[in-house]
Amino acid sequence: MNGARFRDRFHAGRRLAAALQHYAGRPNLLVLALPRGGVPVGYEVARALQAPLDVMLVRKLGVPGHEALAMGAIASGGIRILSDEVIKAFGVPERVVAAIVAQEGEELDRRERAYRDHRPPPEVQGRTVILVDDGLATGSTMRAAAAALRTQHPERLVVAVGVAPIETCASLQSEVDDVVCARVPEPFFAVGNWYDNFSQISDEEVRHLLRQQRLEDVREGGPGGGLGA
Repeated sequence: MNGARFRDRFHAGRRLAAALQHYAGRPNLLVLALPRGGVPVGYEVARALQAPLDVMLVRKLGVPGHEALAMGAIASGGIRILSDEVIKAFGVPERVVAAIVAQEGEELDRRERAYRDHRPPPEVQGRTVILVDDGLATGSTMRAAAAALRTQHPERLVVAVGVAPIETCASLQSEVDDVVCARVPEPFFAVGNWYDNFSQISDEEVRHLLRQQRLEDVREGGPGGGLGA
């Protein structure tokens, strides 16, 4: 848990998987990655833990003019989390918040269609779910994802990320069953500062990694669940 940089998201996934080895081989284990950046990380975690991989769709709600700063997030299942403190601090009108929610909702629907290949979402109830991303800043996006998953009654919900501020990791502890942050550098600055290669991940790369994981499950006689497990 030091401040060293990752080469890329796959490197982060392998380091994160090493910290999650105590979950390996559980029969009801499911890895859910936040697209797009979390998918390469989740791919390595799923391979190492011999678990199916799927995506958890969630969209950050950026402050107008300061889009990198989240004022909330939405996730599949109609979940919406807003930071009243941030909205008030930046004076964002209610109608602007509503417009951004609607816009991001359209993108959420598009990704559902693009990534799932018409497969249903995975069954979450009664499973140990590891929710993966490449990193966290405020944690609002991850909170929305965790809140959406809680409504589906997993047996255990784990948040696992490549890098995050120590205070964000600590704040999530009360909202999920376990939090694993591979790196907690101080000072933090931003997620991308801790990757040598932090290039944009395309929709096609997401689809490729999800298909690749399903094929590997089939070849190796593994969980094979992947999408729709």
